Amino acid sequence: MASGVTVQDDVLTIFNEMKVRKAQASDETRKKAVLFCLSEDKKQIIMEEGREILQREEGDPYLKFVKMLPPNDCRYALYDATYETKETKKEDLVFIFWAPESAPLKSKMIYASSKDAIKKKFTGIKHEWQVNGLEDIKDRKTLAEKLGGSSVISLEGKPLID
Repeated sequence: MASGVTVQDDVLTIFNEMKVRKAQASDETRKKAVLFCLSEDKKQIIMEEGREILQREEGDPYLKFVKMLPPNDCRYALYDATYETKETKKEDLVFIFWAPESAPLKSKMIYASSKDAIKKKFTGIKHEWQVNGLEDIKDRKTLAEKLGGSSVISLEGKPLID
């Protein structure tokens, strides 16, 4: 069921900038992760103000990203994952639908029914992940499995240790 929610043009601009990242932007402005939310009137999907991580930031971007997710509400996110397999280093965009168990039912319903609107705009995304709580996302191994299964040996420069 579609909700009638539209995607703000800025969202598509951000996606396209992240998608063609290698060609243009320097690490100063390149986005590593961005959160998107519904506007106050619940009619548009917009970038959530102040909810982005830039490539140049210090520290572990994955942990910062996990901490950015609101504990009691839904969000959409784009995460630019840098990972290594046994053969090569890779970068892929991951579309994440964050719907924690603790989010209000109404919020889960509108975010779920609006997901196709944003997904259709994000052409070429290879990885999609629905996350229903911190248990699912806090361990980087879960994302690594989504990206390449057991062949992934590190994510964001951190080895995956059993």
